Amino acid sequence: MERTDEPDLAALVRQEDLRAVRERLLELDLPVLLDELERLDARARAVAYRMLPRAASVRVFELLAPALQSELLTQLRSQDVGLLVAELDPDDRASLLDELPTSVARELLTGLEPDERRMTLAVLGYPPESVGRRMTPEVLSLPLGITVADALVQVREGADAAETIYMLPVVDPGRVVVGVVSLRRLLVTDPETVVDAVMSAPITVTATLDQEVAARSVRDHGALAVPVVDAEDRLLGVLTVDDAMRILELEESEDVARSGGTVPTGRPYLSTSVWRLVRSRVAWLLILIVAAALTVNVLDYFEDTLARVVTLALFVPLLIGTGGNVGAQSATTVIRALALDEVRTRDVGRVLVREVAVGVLLGGALALLAFLPSAWLAGVDIAVVLAISLVAVCTLAAGAGGVIPIVARRLGVDPAVISAPFITTFVDATGLVVYFLVAGLVLGL
Repeated sequence: MERTDEPDLAALVRQEDLRAVRERLLELDLPVLLDELERLDARARAVAYRMLPRAASVRVFELLAPALQSELLTQLRSQDVGLLVAELDPDDRASLLDELPTSVARELLTGLEPDERRMTLAVLGYPPESVGRRMTPEVLSLPLGITVADALVQVREGADAAETIYMLPVVDPGRVVVGVVSLRRLLVTDPETVVDAVMSAPITVTATLDQEVAARSVRDHGALAVPVVDAEDRLLGVLTVDDAMRILELEESEDVARSGGTVPTGRPYLSTSVWRLVRSRVAWLLILIVAAALTVNVLDYFEDTLARVVTLALFVPLLIGTGGNVGAQSATTVIRALALDEVRTRDVGRVLVREVAVGVLLGGALALLAFLPSAWLAGVDIAVVLAISLVAVCTLAAGAGGVIPIVARRLGVDPAVISAPFITTFVDATGLVVYFLVAGLVLGL
């Protein structure tokens, strides 16, 4: 358990006690160290990073968010930058270069060894969100027909150059992946056995596949790594389980940000400037302000109804707030189901039926709860209007919340981006229309 009576890293940096900073860094486990660095401002982070031993600094740099990596590079000497970038794996290097200005990225690429530059350019050649951008081309493979004894010799000789040796692709002379074998299987098998006899059917992903889909494949199969292949099943690299988990964590963070109407910043919260936070949120707020004009127009249209029964205005916030919450719940559930492939676009009809049923039941339950208090406050007639409106609005909101994410996916738009703002606007406007129409019918207005 971390001792709380010691000065934190930020305090030590502010005191310019570099010896204490170095001692503090050496005491910390890697996950805690990363957390401490991410909480510092840019200058303090650079000071602390320079105090790390060489071997540790490379590992820490690899695990920082690309945005923080690029920021840190501006605080280091040019020769240190070149050495650091050269130490990175090709996939991590590609992620970093994406964050840098083109001129800087080109200069760093030029300084790499030819083989490292070739592998990095190959990774950069794939679409930004594809698994090709996240694979490592430094992969150790085994040829068909090799014995287990010879395979283990190859593993020992090539282990230092490969990112993982625990899952080994088996390839034919054309580099086509025909199987995979684990290091454990090799260790427990008779040395004279041919690898072909102990390999398993391969689970592969194509390099152009979306990185989130590929990462879920690694997770769902419980694999330590999955071979990445081209359109002809030729081996290009591997996606390791640690990279897959980082992809899923990043995608989940982005989905949460987008579902709340913000733009993902790609960096830890405490390392994000106030101005960047404002920019990530303001776009959707401006859109929603414009969309709110529709709600204003609805209120203006039913101005006479409100003037005749002013009490109706008391329950407007309750009605549209409840509808918005129901819609958000439905949308969140369906977006999650889409992300996990539990629901596909062809299931829109089934989803609509289920969500409408949920909306009716929720609306009925809420109407029963609201009837007596509203009857006591505003009379039985108004309570009837509110009860009917709650059922109708909850049904509409649940149906919209279930369908809009699927329609967005069908149109090629990220459901998490469009669903929350669109549902809020839809429920506000339609909820008011339903409310005033029901009031007109029940109250004879």
